[in-house]
Amino acid sequence: MIFATVTKELLIGFLDNCQIFALTLLMAIPLGLIITFGSMSKFKPLAFITKVFVWIIRGTPLMLQLFVVFYVPGLVFGIPMRNRMAAALIAFVINYACYFSEIYRGGIEGISKGQFEAGQVLGLSKSQIFFKIVLLQVIKRIVPPMSNEIITLVKDTSLARVIAVAEILMAAEEFAVKGIIWPLFYTGVFFLLFNGILTLLFGYIEKKLNYFRS
Repeated sequence: MIFATVTKELLIGFLDNCQIFALTLLMAIPLGLIITFGSMSKFKPLAFITKVFVWIIRGTPLMLQLFVVFYVPGLVFGIPMRNRMAAALIAFVINYACYFSEIYRGGIEGISKGQFEAGQVLGLSKSQIFFKIVLLQVIKRIVPPMSNEIITLVKDTSLARVIAVAEILMAAEEFAVKGIIWPLFYTGVFFLLFNGILTLLFGYIEKKLNYFRS
């Protein structure tokens, strides 16, 4: 009976983890590409500002960024952040978009200049070269590092508890306060299963992309 109750409460908490995970991916993947274009821009001021921003986000802890997003609007601007989930999402999306942008940049820069030149010889525009020649090869190159970041994201969702988002670890802590410690360890099962599914999925995607040989 206790096991069923604990499982139910942890599942409810894990839904918040899944929500943070899914919405972060949905928004951070395209935002990361925009940041990449900014950092690779030939307009030097834009490239410089973008690179500094990415450096700051990648160089500071996600936990600190959660605190900044949640507390700074209220303390500095007098506009308190009332929605804890929204604050968590803003911090997660910005953080992971910056990490993804560096992965994208590495993938794009890894494509030989000869392929860009070949596209120009064929009379293709820059956008046509990117989408028809470069993009699929970039995807092939970035799947392994992206899969690592996405698996890390699954685990990082537990950091949302620092601003009192009721995710799975917070649910487990409520049982620990009552003297039941094993639910804290039980949370690991949820993360292991989720990451196991993702590992199989990314392995399948990598095999499907094997027709692009480096």
